[in-house]
Formats: sequence, C-alpha cells, structure tokens
Amino acid sequence: MRTETTTTGTTTTGTTAAIADVRNLGILAHVDAGKTTVTERILYLTGTTHKRGEVHDGTTVTDFDPQERDRGITIFAAAVSCAWAGHRINLIDTPGHVDFADEVERSLRVLDGAVAVFDAVAGVEPQSESVWRQAERHGVPRIAFVNKLDRAGADLDAAVASIREHLHPHPLAVQLPVGAEDAFTGVVDLITLRALTWTEEDGMREHPVPAHLAEEAAARRRALEEEVAALHPGALEEFCTDGALGAATLTSALRELTVSGEAVVVLCGSAYRNRGIEPLLDPVCAYLPSPLDVPAVSGSAGPGDDTVIERAADPGQPFTALAFKVSAAPTGRLTYLRVYAGRLEKGDLVLDTATGRTERVARILRVQADRRTETACALAGDIVAVIGPKAARAGATLCAPGAPILLEAPVSAEPVVTVAVEARRAADTDRLATALARLAEEDPSLRVRTDPETGQRTLSGLGELHLEVAAEKIRREHGVDTVVGRPRVAHRERLVAGVSGFVHRHVKQDGGAGQFAHLVLDVQPLEDTSEEEFVFTSTVTGGRVPREYVQAVEAGCRDALAEGPLGGHPVTGVRVTLTDGATHPKDSSELAFRTAGRGALRAALRAGRLHLLEPVAQVTVSVPEDALGTVLGDLAARRGQVQATDTTRTSAQVTAVVPLAELFGYASRLRSRTQGRGTFTTRPAGYAPAPAPVPTA
Repeated sequence: MRTETTTTGTTTTGTTAAIADVRNLGILAHVDAGKTTVTERILYLTGTTHKRGEVHDGTTVTDFDPQERDRGITIFAAAVSCAWAGHRINLIDTPGHVDFADEVERSLRVLDGAVAVFDAVAGVEPQSESVWRQAERHGVPRIAFVNKLDRAGADLDAAVASIREHLHPHPLAVQLPVGAEDAFTGVVDLITLRALTWTEEDGMREHPVPAHLAEEAAARRRALEEEVAALHPGALEEFCTDGALGAATLTSALRELTVSGEAVVVLCGSAYRNRGIEPLLDPVCAYLPSPLDVPAVSGSAGPGDDTVIERAADPGQPFTALAFKVSAAPTGRLTYLRVYAGRLEKGDLVLDTATGRTERVARILRVQADRRTETACALAGDIVAVIGPKAARAGATLCAPGAPILLEAPVSAEPVVTVAVEARRAADTDRLATALARLAEEDPSLRVRTDPETGQRTLSGLGELHLEVAAEKIRREHGVDTVVGRPRVAHRERLVAGVSGFVHRHVKQDGGAGQFAHLVLDVQPLEDTSEEEFVFTSTVTGGRVPREYVQAVEAGCRDALAEGPLGGHPVTGVRVTLTDGATHPKDSSELAFRTAGRGALRAALRAGRLHLLEPVAQVTVSVPEDALGTVLGDLAARRGQVQATDTTRTSAQVTAVVPLAELFGYASRLRSRTQGRGTFTTRPAGYAPAPAPVPTA
C-alpha cells in the first residue's frame, strides 16, 4: 500500500490560532440524564439564547422537531454554535434512546471531543455505556459531567465509582460538591482550591473554600495529584521533586491525559438549576482537543485505489469534508458537513468521490438547530450545512475536484424490526414511495424494500419507536396517511452442522455457448461468529480452477447466504472451502462458476443443519419493590432470562435478556402493571436461538 501526504499550501498564524480555538464536541447521555438541559444552559450562559429553554415546556432550541417536543426526548442530532472565553464551540446534542443510536454514530464520526452526562442517582446506565463505547471506538476524548446533584439520593462518589467500574479505570474528579441533594449550592474546584456557588439572584460567585470542607478538599486535591502523577511522566517528575503539583502542571497534565484517553476528567452540577455549567465550559476549552490536536484525516484516492492520502486541518490544503447528515428544509435540501481541510466558498464546485459526481455549492449556512445564518465561506475545522448538492448522502466525501480523496464513511447499524407500510388512500401510493425514499436518504439506518411478488412495501429500522417516528414523519411532513402492519423482527439462520466433500455440477446447454462448472465444497459452521459471519477459502491446487473462477464461486456463495432454507433469512456462521473443481475449455465462465457457487451452497445448506436465530435485547427495568414479583413474572412470560436483580430500600432494578419480538407493546404493559411507576431501557444484545415453532410477532 502506498501512502501520499498532501502538503499543498501553508496556514497563516492568524488562521492557525482561529482553528486552535475551535471545539467540535457532542453531548452524550442515556435518556433523561439531562443532556438537552445541559445544552440549553450552555447556550444561555454563552449569550447565544436569552431565555432558558425547558424540555418539559417544549421550549428547547435543540429539540425543535414537533415529535421531540411531544415525546419529551431527543430524536434527531441537532447542531448549534456558541462562543466562550475566546473559543468557538460547535456542539451537537445527540439522542439518548437506543433506537436512534445511528444518529449518535454519524455525529461521533465528525466530532473531536464529547461531554458524557450522567445522572448523579443512577450513575452509568445502559445507553450511557453504549454511547461511551461508540465514542471509544471513534477515539473521541471525553469529559464526564455528573448531573442532577440536587436530586434525592444523588452521590458524586457513587457515580465516579460507577464510571470506574463500567467505563474507564481512571475517572479523575476535579470538583467537590458544596451541599447535598436539595442543599446543593455549588462546587469546590480542586485545581484552584476555590469554591463556586450559585444563587438565583446573583448567579455564580467565587470565594474561599468553606471551613467545613477545607480538610476534605485538601485531601481530595492530594489524591488527585497522586493519581495524575501516576499516569503522567512529566507530572510525576514535578511531584517527586516538589512533593506536590502546581495548578499549571495539573491543568496541562489533565489536558494531555484527556486527549490521549488515558483518563477522564469528572465534573458535577445541576443543569436544571443552572449550577455547574460555567466550570464545565472552562474544561471543555482547556482539556478537549481542537481540530489541530487530532490526527490528520486519511482516506484513499478513490474507490478501488489503495493509495492513502492524509489531509491536515489546514485551509491551505485541498478542500476535504465529510457529509454526516442530510435533511429537508423549507430553504432546500441541507447537507451537513464537517470540513477537515481546505476552504469552501459559496459557488464552489465539489466532487462526491464515491459517485464521481460534481455539484455546485449554492449556499453555506451556520446552523443553530432549526435556525440558519448564511456565511461566505467555511474553513478547516468548521461544521456547517450547505445547499446545492442534490445527490450527496450521509457518509459521502465532498472534496476539491482536482484533489480527490475518499474518507471512511460511518457504518449504519443493521435493522432489526420490519413493518409493512401502505398508503391509506390508493391515490397517495406514489407520494408514499417518495416519502419513504426521502426517509431512507435522511436516515441510513432505515431500509425500504418492495416485495417483488406482492408489491408490498416494508420499512425496517432499529426499534419500534424508530419506526413509529418514521411513520409519524411521513404523515406530518409529507401529508400521507399510512396503514402500518404489526412489527416483525429480522431473524437469522446459523449453520450448526455442515457437510464435507459436497459435489455440485452446473451444466446448461440451450443453444450457443453453454455453461459448465464442477465444484467440490466443504461447508462447516464457524466456531466463533463474533467477528465474521462468512469465511471463504480455496485449497484447489494445480490450476484446476482459475483464480478468477474461484472469486466467482465466492461471490456466488455470498449470494446464497442472503436467503437461507429455513425461512429465507440471511445465513451466518458459515465457512466454505473450495477443495476441488473442474472446467470446460469452452463452456466455463465466471458467470457459470458464480451460478454454481450459489447453487452449491444452497444445496449444501439444505443438506446440513441450521438453527433459526432471533434478535434479543438486554432490558433494564426499574420498578417499586412491591411490583418486583409482577415484573419478574411478566418477563418470564416473555421468555426473558433474568441476569441480575438489585433491590434498595424503596426500588428494584432487574436486568434481563428478552427476545425483541416479545418487547413490542411492553411499555404500555409495564405502566399498567406498576401504576405508571415503572421504567425500562433496552439495548441490542445480538441473536439467540429461537424456539420452534417461531412465535409470530
């Protein structure tokens, strides 16, 4: 593989300084941890808004969609910008519900840092762990913010212990709460050893550490110094020499540990009461990386080209951007971009590298959720929306036509739930087709399919709520009333017993050139299907089957895996070895061997033994203790396998693995059985063997 580094152009000192002051960050959290409220307080304190928006009032800036306000949750990732202490912060408020994890995935692909918000009572919850792992996979540095310290039962130390146990071995708490629960009034900054308190009348005030907290603050500061010194060589040297760490050294070390991911700075507060947001913004600017601090983006020169090209965050480099979101707006089709290198100006031509299509950018917009301001240009490090490109999809690379580069696109999750969708009126059939196509374009995790035999349209997504939102969007935005069928889950078929020496002969002669292919296959189950679902190898020797025919056999086998013999579901966990074969001097071709590979594997699968798999989810149910027995009985009736039960003085939490098909309608059932006091969360847990016969869902 060849590597080329582009070095065209140089930055000016002023431009470099401007990029160094940019922070592209996301707000990540479990549902109801308070991330949208944190976002609203950030916008208010930075002067971006002049009134504090509230989720329960439907007045937030980032939850602007009618469905978000009706449901009281974030559904769509929303981008906003603000300024703090000479820094420009581009912020994306991401969804916290598992059904919209793809929005989080695409956002994290273009972010340089993140703030993970945790409930001070619940600590690390299932979806907060999921989004944390997503950020980890993308190498995004994080700061933790423990929210809701004013709630009964709030405990910063317990939340930090939860982070240490479930997420990261080195959470570094740099604050100490002043007061607890309803009496929470502020924090002690352990780096400066100053107290910050808030009142409704005066806002934030800084003053010496209260006498009753002085000893504890000193002890925690010492523990912080020791842990930082153990992780950072430079800090260790000063600690050994002076016996302590100065504030400047501590700040510098915390930044390096945050950027490298070796430690996570933990802050605390109560966003709803507007306490703790200013000392959150300062570490965002001090510890999280700028576009200059992250590695240069790299990609190939184009489809099928293995040349690696790197582009640094430099306006002098050729223009390079990744489209991470597409949406419709009254002003036109919006394509959201993260600009990695170069400069984009109004009227510029850009190349969609994957398709080879060149389009013109008509307008460049700075985005404030649903409000937009036109700007003349965008530079490296910017997150903007553009109007003009008609065909660019989420994940597309847009670049300068004369300097093509193809960046790695975010990978969308595979749908697990499918519903049939029909227009209520026959006259709306064409409009429904247009609406479904638009939905799939805006949300790559939605899949639209038309059955070739029945003509029925199906919509597949990541969960029941995901599909409900999509159907409601069709009605509200496209004016099409739909009839939605009962949800069905996406099953899989796994090979558990294969066949060896399976002989298949494909001969076709109907005038003209014929088709001939002779194959001998070993078809066996994969021992470990966690990483790969299909492995193909060839042990044919002596040139009995040419290389191009071997590749055609593999392609045919992959075709066969799309529909298994048990019910036409995708087949997983298969290892195919081509052990022998034969060709015909005239009638053999790549088409013949591909057809033979498809037919051979289908026949071999029928001769083997497969298990039907169904998607399962890990469910965490929180209920009053007096309802625990009822909930356990209901989970057992839904074929749930209880993994853990944790009870406190007043409540109980049950963790179980339940077939996804059994969770349809569970929210209503849980509310009715617990008088509205029960809540639950889910996250995908892979696939498990389905019983026979498979219950209809």
